[in-house]
Amino acid sequence: MSMSVGDNTASSSFAAEPQVYGEGAVTPGEIAVGVVIGRTSEFFDFFVYAIASVLVFPAYVFPWAGPLLGTLYSFSLFALAFVARPLGSMIFMAVDRAYGRGVKLTIALFMLGGSTAAVAFLPSYADVGLLSPVLLGAFRIGQGLALGSAWDGLASLLAVNAPPHRRGWYAMIPQLGAPLGLMVASALFAFFVSSLSAADFLSWGWRYPFFVAVAINVVALFARLRIVSARDYSVLFERRELHPSPVLATLKRESPRIVIGAFAPLASFALFHMVTVFPLSWIFLFTHESPARFLLIELIGAVFGVAAIVASGPAADAFGRRTLLAASAAAIAVFSGFAPQLLAAGDLGELVFMVLGFILLGLSFGQSSGAVNSKFPDDVRYTAAALTADLAWLVGAAFAPLVALFLATRFGLIAAGSYLLSGALATLAALALNKELGRRL
Repeated sequence: MSMSVGDNTASSSFAAEPQVYGEGAVTPGEIAVGVVIGRTSEFFDFFVYAIASVLVFPAYVFPWAGPLLGTLYSFSLFALAFVARPLGSMIFMAVDRAYGRGVKLTIALFMLGGSTAAVAFLPSYADVGLLSPVLLGAFRIGQGLALGSAWDGLASLLAVNAPPHRRGWYAMIPQLGAPLGLMVASALFAFFVSSLSAADFLSWGWRYPFFVAVAINVVALFARLRIVSARDYSVLFERRELHPSPVLATLKRESPRIVIGAFAPLASFALFHMVTVFPLSWIFLFTHESPARFLLIELIGAVFGVAAIVASGPAADAFGRRTLLAASAAAIAVFSGFAPQLLAAGDLGELVFMVLGFILLGLSFGQSSGAVNSKFPDDVRYTAAALTADLAWLVGAAFAPLVALFLATRFGLIAAGSYLLSGALATLAALALNKELGRRL
């Protein structure tokens, strides 16, 4: 997922190169196809692991810890990919500079596919003891390194080639991968959970979504590799100076924008986990409801999320990206005061929570990819956008399910609302700092 720091500011070189849109040239629509393919595969992989972290790993890897503590341990391993992701970016930016984007993506293909396939063959604690969580942690780190290496620059290319009056529309396109990935992952797990006995699901049924994840990752990465290796794309990358700059030099030069870009979407990141991973864990641990049923509710919510993400595009173009992000952060702050308690209000409460949550998520998350990229200079945009995305995932996503579940179980669902509130306040603060930074630089 890419980030950007400005409102609807055009790239300084945009006006000078109208030939980008000429006949036979690469268009923003074509770039968008590659972006959606890549982001959907990444988010599908994310949700397959996240759902398994609730339904499978506590009993399969941590049976000695009990359901709640096992889930907290499982969420701790969940965070390892986000910790490893920046390291993957740092290592493979050097590979990109030395051997090219195609070589880097090929390595990412085998690393991500191999790590995900390895999870599908994970032995249980009953079979190998403590080696089981050790292996799961190692595979998760491998996924994180691969995600860092899989940065293709297409989101940055889309940002600088989108028509100025439709930047909000094109900024929301990468974000469609999140609800699309969730819908497929939820449907797969719902099918296996409802079709198999608990013993069969825990023994072998849970592995199939990971096999599907491997197939999707391979197809998506090959598709992205084909796109970025095409001559027209290579020319466009070079023309826009979207090449890997040295990581340390980029950090030294652009660290204020990178940090602000990582904190600007925290409201949407906090809500992201409050309507996906956290509620599934709460329902599974503290109610007698079928997880398959709630997965279908998540799928319905994701449909509303898709519609809201699409709506965020014209809304941002009409009112400004910063205005939309600030308004949605304020709405999330209000939502945090009452919404988590709806999870304890029965079927209707859960449905209202999920639908309202996904609508707010779509409006805010839909433009979170537009909060930082447009202010990065072209010569460092490729690397700076990757580092911003890595930091945003680390700060906003790595420990979110763990923290939310811990707070809710220790202090009640209202404490989960305070977690949402903190994310909303962080977004408003980052947007204010970005406005001040824009005046000074």
